[in-house]
Amino acid sequence: MLPIANLNLKDLYQSTFEFFASRSPSFSFSAFSAEDSVSDISFPLTPRDPTSRNLYPDEESASLRDRLDAAERTDYSHNPSSCNPPFGASAAASTLYSMRREHDVTKNELSKTQAEVARWEEKCKILEKTLKETRDLLKVRDKEIQVLKERERHTPERHCPSTRIDRRRSRDLAHQRSNSSQSQQIRLSADWSEIHDDTVSQANGNHRRNGSDPHLDNMSTVSEEERAQSRGLETFLNKIDLWSGAQVIQAVQDLNSEILQFAASATELCTFSKQRPNSAKVTQTSSEVATRLGAALSRLLTTRDHSQDPMLVQLALQGCISYCISRALSSFCIGYQSKANITLTQIYTHMFHSEPQPTSSRWRALTHKHIHELHPELNEYAINEMTETIFRWSLDIFLISGSTNPQPNPASRENFRARFGAQVKRISKAACRLAQVTKEEIMSANFEVIAADSGQLFEGQEMMDAFEDYGSSDGVVLCTTELGLRCSTRKTMSDAPASEESIDRRILLRPKVVIESVVEVIDPR
Repeated sequence: MLPIANLNLKDLYQSTFEFFASRSPSFSFSAFSAEDSVSDISFPLTPRDPTSRNLYPDEESASLRDRLDAAERTDYSHNPSSCNPPFGASAAASTLYSMRREHDVTKNELSKTQAEVARWEEKCKILEKTLKETRDLLKVRDKEIQVLKERERHTPERHCPSTRIDRRRSRDLAHQRSNSSQSQQIRLSADWSEIHDDTVSQANGNHRRNGSDPHLDNMSTVSEEERAQSRGLETFLNKIDLWSGAQVIQAVQDLNSEILQFAASATELCTFSKQRPNSAKVTQTSSEVATRLGAALSRLLTTRDHSQDPMLVQLALQGCISYCISRALSSFCIGYQSKANITLTQIYTHMFHSEPQPTSSRWRALTHKHIHELHPELNEYAINEMTETIFRWSLDIFLISGSTNPQPNPASRENFRARFGAQVKRISKAACRLAQVTKEEIMSANFEVIAADSGQLFEGQEMMDAFEDYGSSDGVVLCTTELGLRCSTRKTMSDAPASEESIDRRILLRPKVVIESVVEVIDPR
């Protein structure tokens, strides 16, 4: 019986060890017997006392079986899935993975920082190189200034004011060959700067040589006066244009677009009748329209039927508003007193023909600016007056054209004003803003908004035919539908009166006109 029991225990021992080995790869006998937290009772798997083991084989088998079951339950409670790795190995792998991620992130940040440092180092090198070049240029310029000062100090003709003035006049005569106003202004500023340097050096030399000589004291006083005058003139003349010629052209084109939109909208809204009353008011209004747009256009509006196609009425509206704006912009200051405007215009015209371009332009800008500073409400008054004039002249055109809406009664006219009030006021604001730009913000030239007069012969170089695709552009101008722009510049820099040959006039934007011969095409009987 004992051999059989020993054999059973040996098989039980081997099967138990294989069971734990299959369940946990990290299982060992010593670990199991030492770290087992479920069963505090250790049992020997290898019997040391064969006599005691042989005495109770059944009890030992039952006890071993119970202990194996308890160990199996403990293993399942700590590790439900036999396929998962043990807790210690999983934690170590997770820690290693997180350390690798942190290492990669740190490496990426380090590479970005190194690239940023390299870029800033490159910028620093460029700035250092630029600074070095600037310092070299300053040194060269200082040397040139020193050489010029030494040359002025040893030149005898610098002490003679008349010789210096003669040389400056000869230079001015040589500068008359240039046609660029901007170059003229730069050269004039350079001349005044040279006068300033000459007078300063002369004053310093006189004081160094002999401070007690009366003649030299008088020369020093004269040089101080010339220096003060040159400084004031330099500040007066050294101004740049705030608007370019292209910007002024675009502003005139935008104004023409606003006029066209209003004329088209107002004509489309109005209705016309074939029959029109021959009252005294219509006759008087027709004569007033003739003074603005010409007798030919006034007669066409009065005699033609506009109920089917009011194109002629729209063109008359465009011509009426264009004439109103061109007349307003031709004055020195829009909205100012008429007598004062006439006087200021005459003064500026005389200055433009007798003084250098920068001088007359600066006087014009300062005068226009200070008029508005003395009368802050003048701009708003000019806008309201222009708006009222456009409405009144437009309603006169509708009256002589046989309009039934708006009617001559006040209620209908007020409805018309309310309908197009914002649009017409926008036109007036644009015109006043254009006047401010051409009067105050441009010094190199004189810009004029122009329109062709009614009854004038058509000139292809000065104007553009609005219907040139419908026939030959020959005949008499009926009205101006779009405004133009002309630039005038005085070419000479001397103080002598300028002739017409010394005034450079260029048409930057030709006004668009309607010719009488095209009337039969656009409005046949």
